Amino acid sequence: MYEKLKGIVLATIKYSDRHNIVHIYTDSRGRMAFAVPIGNTRGARMRNAMLMPLSLVRFEARITAGRELSSLHDLQRAYPLSSLYGDPAKSAVAMFVGEVLSHVIQEQESNMALFRYIEAAVMTLEELEQGVANFHICFLYHLGAHLGIQPDMDTYQEGAWFDMDGGVFSRVPAGGQHWMRPNEAAALYLISRMTFRNLHLFKFNREQRNEVLDTMLGYYRLHNSTLGSLRSPDILKQLFV
Repeated sequence: MYEKLKGIVLATIKYSDRHNIVHIYTDSRGRMAFAVPIGNTRGARMRNAMLMPLSLVRFEARITAGRELSSLHDLQRAYPLSSLYGDPAKSAVAMFVGEVLSHVIQEQESNMALFRYIEAAVMTLEELEQGVANFHICFLYHLGAHLGIQPDMDTYQEGAWFDMDGGVFSRVPAGGQHWMRPNEAAALYLISRMTFRNLHLFKFNREQRNEVLDTMLGYYRLHNSTLGSLRSPDILKQLFV
């Protein structure tokens, strides 16, 4: 059976001397895996260029019941991403976002709200002129809403602690093992006000941004066991001042 799909490329993994496995998050079937010939022809090189992390693509998938791998046909770009891959800073952010998504998205079913959020975020990163250094922070925070782990900001009040296990703020830490101190909790509340439109207004130095990133990844790991060790954060930590 052939089916037309839109997708967001998550990762490409070498499978053999002849094939790669490409993981794509699709609009109507969730996460899917495709066996893609490596090749060295002009057509193969063009196809590989369209399968970079976060590429937005349209294609036909040949889906066979009982098989984990599908085949990819008539691959086309759904949205050009010249800036994202031509700018080293944006490329590093794309690598990080793709790596996070390839860990936390495992469902093989449609979630249009999540798909549209990621699609819009990729387009925003492509067009972004200011605030690239904060993009991954903003993306991670708002991704939490689609994964069901966004902190309950309605419980925030000045001087409160943040219960990382429960995702709520409290005047006094009680129970649980993972708490943010009031100054850290206040920083989290500030980040909750960040959007893709205003992220350039948030000023962090390298140490502050790296601390925020580590804290957010720690929070994700508490609530999502599939987020293991990542390689891309170390690149981001060295890239932005």
